[in-house]
Amino acid sequence: QVQLVESGGGLVQAGGSLRLSCAASGSIFSINAMGWYRQAPGKQREFVAAITSAGNTNYADSVKGRFTISRDYSKNTVYLQMNSLKPEDTAVYYCNKFPIPASWGQGTQVTVSS
Repeated sequence: QVQLVESGGGLVQAGGSLRLSCAASGSIFSINAMGWYRQAPGKQREFVAAITSAGNTNYADSVKGRFTISRDYSKNTVYLQMNSLKPEDTAVYYCNKFPIPASWGQGTQVTVSS
């Protein structure tokens, strides 16, 4: 069983950048694809980005061109580089398996002020 710990969130002004990290215990090699998800207050959790073991990526339309997902097997870590942040990006961000998530971690809060 893989445990996932998200970090890197914080408070940033609109137009700013953050890089989120997702550290995986155990091996993530056995997981075909990893994804980032987010949940804004009062809204359902939604897909943000995903990356396969081959490095193929997929993004939600709302973040395409602004966010970049990557993975480092040597560090068992998945990253989400977020640029040109908007207030509507404010949410708790989670990483998990894609497309079928397993148990959710605590996530990391991202707050974008206008």
